[in-house]
Amino acid sequence: MGALLSVDNLCITYGSVEALKGVSLDLKEGEIVTVLGANGAGKSTLLRAISGLVPPKSGAVTLNGVRLNDVPAHDIVLKGISQSPEGRRVFATLTVEENLDLGAYTRQKQKREVADAKERVFELFPILVERRRQLSGTLSGGEQQMLAMGRALMSNPRILLLDEPSLGLSPLFVKLIFKIIREINAQGVSILLVEQNARKALGVANRGYVLETGVVSVSGLASDLRKDKKIQEAYLGGAALKEKHPA
Repeated sequence: MGALLSVDNLCITYGSVEALKGVSLDLKEGEIVTVLGANGAGKSTLLRAISGLVPPKSGAVTLNGVRLNDVPAHDIVLKGISQSPEGRRVFATLTVEENLDLGAYTRQKQKREVADAKERVFELFPILVERRRQLSGTLSGGEQQMLAMGRALMSNPRILLLDEPSLGLSPLFVKLIFKIIREINAQGVSILLVEQNARKALGVANRGYVLETGVVSVSGLASDLRKDKKIQEAYLGGAALKEKHPA
């Protein structure tokens, strides 16, 4: 089966700094693929490039074989790619419902479809129904994360880009967010997941890529990456355990 989304030899620079140095990856229909890596590895830059927010220096992003390099960000949303950004970035002075409506901005004429999308979001995140008239800035971190994901789903994407969805959340909310990620995927949405919590990410993903200073250093099935000793030490707590209990 061919890739739904392909990133081919992508290079991104910020001035003289190379953020991505020839990154290639793909996402097939129905998959969850995770991208792991330390802070500064280029993970968020990768998602921003796919979303059309950062122009590539070279390389290509394609959706079903159609090149997206020169497509404006709002048209990329129309083509079926939506992003829930790192740090949630909800509009604090707007209500929960107003935030969701903004997620459907590109579909304003599709009133019935937008209503259906909102209903699906409320089914996934029942707490948002209770909070629908509440200002988003007054929500807890976990509730804001749910809102950011729900807002991204309002455009009815084929591909959902998730940037650090568990960052700063309590263990209870982390568990809930990953349960919902599985549910979104089961509803037919392919997911590219950037996540610091490697254990949780590899637990839900089909495949994974590890980014190190702008380069893919390792890739493979999530089940294989979980067994990789280098990845265990770097991302699954092995190194931390050694520090606590030196030989």
